[in-house]
Amino acid sequence: MFGKIEFSTDVVIVGSGPGGATVARELSKNGKKVLVLERGHDHRNRFYYGTYLGALRYSERMSLLFTEEGLNIIAPIMVGGATSMYCGCAAEPPGWLKETYGVDIEAEVKQTMDELSIQPLPEDLRGRASTRIAMAGRALGYDWFAQPKFVNPQKSEQHAKRFNCQATCMLGCRCGAKWNAAEWVFEAVAGGAQLVQGARVEKVIIEDGNALGVDGRIGPRRFSARADQVIISAGGIGSPRILQQSGLNQAGVGMTMDTTVMVYGATGEEGTGKEPPMTWSWESPDTGYMLSTLTDPWLMYPLAAVRKGIRPALGWFQWHKMLGIMIKLKDDISGGIYPDGKIRKPLTADDNQRLADAYRVCRRILVEAGAKKSSIFMRPLIGTHPSGTVRIGSMLDQNLKSEINGLYVCDASVFPEALDRPTVLTIIGLGKRLAKHLIDT
Repeated sequence: MFGKIEFSTDVVIVGSGPGGATVARELSKNGKKVLVLERGHDHRNRFYYGTYLGALRYSERMSLLFTEEGLNIIAPIMVGGATSMYCGCAAEPPGWLKETYGVDIEAEVKQTMDELSIQPLPEDLRGRASTRIAMAGRALGYDWFAQPKFVNPQKSEQHAKRFNCQATCMLGCRCGAKWNAAEWVFEAVAGGAQLVQGARVEKVIIEDGNALGVDGRIGPRRFSARADQVIISAGGIGSPRILQQSGLNQAGVGMTMDTTVMVYGATGEEGTGKEPPMTWSWESPDTGYMLSTLTDPWLMYPLAAVRKGIRPALGWFQWHKMLGIMIKLKDDISGGIYPDGKIRKPLTADDNQRLADAYRVCRRILVEAGAKKSSIFMRPLIGTHPSGTVRIGSMLDQNLKSEINGLYVCDASVFPEALDRPTVLTIIGLGKRLAKHLIDT
């Protein structure tokens, strides 16, 4: 009924999250003809953005995406990708990325931190309850630190009363205080790049070991985008699926998730739910997990708590008095993304041991912070950072290049191990490094 849409460009980028947005911005600034294909749309100016309704509209399967083991995964499908639904944390890359895998992005990370004025929130915006948890941790010998953020505190203060963001901040920043990769996508567009929304890429066009572009659909119409270089930035789940459909069968074999869980305890004072998420953190490379202050948004809390039983579910009525600590595991590579559409991510014995150790630490800190021992419980696990599905050292070289000439991957899927920390700053650093490589070659 409709003719095929044809595009021709220097570089085609599939996905507009922090990886794709960064590469698009850097290449367009340097005169490259860039086409960005995004499966979702830009929802930031819609009335529902940053609300529970919005989270249902722009997350994959209406936030009902689960592994075979029942691990819930929230995957935003929209311009800006993961930065549309994140806590705005800017954690520097782990040292092992350079030391073990030879990927040095220190200069790119520093440049990004300067560009975006990355720093912790001012003391008065970190939250009293969150600070109480951090001080309790310090009293027990755990050196909690103020978490650096992709947040403009002036905008946060200006709009706090109007939007009453609280924990719903992670559903989308309605006041524009939190940096979103969509900002760099539209910088690229202003510099000459083309953005096509609603484009579902199905496969990479490969001939004689060379990537020639991508094929897919825009609504009912098929399209083909021819390019000298193809960059897949569709995320830890989307990227391996596209590569599998393109004949690269190693994609999706094994994955990490930075598997996450919240530990709660009721106190007689105001809790962490009405405070910005993840303002304080603690980490140690020896433990294999990270801790941060965090509480599920009010409406999402009972959906998690009810799976743990009646008593935790009844805690919904005390949500405003709950103290929350997030555990983020450095989980082992296991499971994977399968051609039949299934996602599997079993925890290993070592994963379970790290989780048990982290839970004991959280209990001690919560009690020290004033929580009642009898009220403490751990919610079901969630998958926050699907990654490691197209790994450096396995499918990609140090420059993120695949075995196919002209085919690169740039998103969380390239991590050779679980990061055990927020991923966005690392992905941006990788994007800047890849752009330099492409410009130089």
